[in-house]
Amino acid sequence: MLELLGSVFTNKYSEGYPGRRYYGGQEFTDQIENLARQRACALFRAEHANVQPLSGSPMNQAVYLGLLQPGDTILAMDLSHGGHLTHGAPVSHMGRLFNFARYKTQPSNGGAIDFDELRAMAGHVRPKLVLCGYSSYPRDLDYASFKSIADEVGALTMADVSHYGGLIAGNALRNPLDAGFDVMTTTSHKTLRGPRGGIVLCRREFAGKIDASVFPGLQGGPHMNVVAGTAVTLKKASTPDFHAYARLVMRNAKVLAEALMERGMTLITGGTDNHMMVVDTVASVGLDGGAAENILDAVGITANKQIIPDDPRPPLKPSGIRLGTPAATTRGMGEPEMRLIAEFIAESLRSKGDAAVVKRLRSNSVEMCLRFPRSGDRAALIGGRPAFRSSRHSAGREGSRGKDRNGN
Repeated sequence: MLELLGSVFTNKYSEGYPGRRYYGGQEFTDQIENLARQRACALFRAEHANVQPLSGSPMNQAVYLGLLQPGDTILAMDLSHGGHLTHGAPVSHMGRLFNFARYKTQPSNGGAIDFDELRAMAGHVRPKLVLCGYSSYPRDLDYASFKSIADEVGALTMADVSHYGGLIAGNALRNPLDAGFDVMTTTSHKTLRGPRGGIVLCRREFAGKIDASVFPGLQGGPHMNVVAGTAVTLKKASTPDFHAYARLVMRNAKVLAEALMERGMTLITGGTDNHMMVVDTVASVGLDGGAAENILDAVGITANKQIIPDDPRPPLKPSGIRLGTPAATTRGMGEPEMRLIAEFIAESLRSKGDAAVVKRLRSNSVEMCLRFPRSGDRAALIGGRPAFRSSRHSAGREGSRGKDRNGN
């Protein structure tokens, strides 16, 4: 995949779609894009796929702009309860262009969504689109209930599964398309472990509007090197090895969550049903998420400051951190390592960054990295720092409010 990202396709303009391009010399780009689309449809059981979006945010924007009119109401998850910036946060352009009504979870009830309340809310605001999916919500979703509510008010359904699309591909989490959703979006990196890009999957009746919204509506030519890398990624995601990986990601997340709670860490939703978890560091150790992030950086675990539901604290000093297991799992780490990572996290945070504790735990972190070097690393240490970065979707970094840096 990395070879394709650096191939001659980096420099090939391919505005348009297979069979209808605005530049010549498209024989091989057409083959590549068709292959990627076919593989995406087969993997996710979709009727149509667009693999041209340059990233996750423009991918979601293309759906809104293609299927809705400015001012239309979209029912989506509140950012602090696990939604994404593109799900209508007031600071986003989409939040100003469309009317977002934001539903919340029930932190006191394991993070459950009250579907009776959601149904009443939908009946009141009459959305044109019901949107679900998350960037910091450690539970699976009941897509059938979302679909039922949307049908009652005549709304379209969309699921943004960018953070866990690989787990759906690996049959470790439920697929919204199986529940009859109209649109599903996912990035091609994160848990899919591919290049950074976006994929829109939809019912055939929306194919024309989605394609026209991506190009020429929102962006110019696709990055064909990324489309080629995505085609390879989708092939790999269809293999038994990838399915085993997805199951192990989920198991490692359960173990890490349990080990953290055993060490007195307070987890939002009280555990996890997927690959991620959110730790309330203020409640756990009296540290804001920014301070916790800095301490873990010093230990060699790249964690991310993270807002929690209805967080009273500012975004740069929120009440928590977000963790996940895919990158660590990719390196070959299993349950024993998850328990060690939990120990490193709890001890370093409880010490409030004590220099002696940090030094000792950093040494332990380096030793663990040496045993699990990343594929392709020339050495397990780079510039004297651990090559292991528990980055986003690993035993560490989940990009702040869904930013797209990851260790996969």
